[in-house]
Amino acid sequence: MTSADEWRATLAETGELDARVARQLLDAHGSRGSRAIEAVAERRVKEYLDFTVVVGHAEEYVVEDGGCGCKDSQYNLDPEDPDERCWHVIAVDLARGLDAVDHHDMWYSEVREFL
Repeated sequence: MTSADEWRATLAETGELDARVARQLLDAHGSRGSRAIEAVAERRVKEYLDFTVVVGHAEEYVVEDGGCGCKDSQYNLDPEDPDERCWHVIAVDLARGLDAVDHHDMWYSEVREFL
């Protein structure tokens, strides 16, 4: 099994989501990695002035300091294991590595009031 550090290092080296990075990411994270790739491809990683948000199919997930409050993170993952992350956190890492974060010059807390 590939570690999360390996795909991040390869991504930093290549600067793109090539076949090698994709394979390492999928080896490290399985279906969570696949969902992260999909979210980044669909530009669902949003950076606001106060939070980074990943838009899911049913709701939005705030990712902060490498963590997420989603149910997967709360109930299924070991917070001490850097290779175990929900797909929202993986998507943020991937989007940042690809410079594919959708930046918004506004506060998410204000935007959230309208949703």
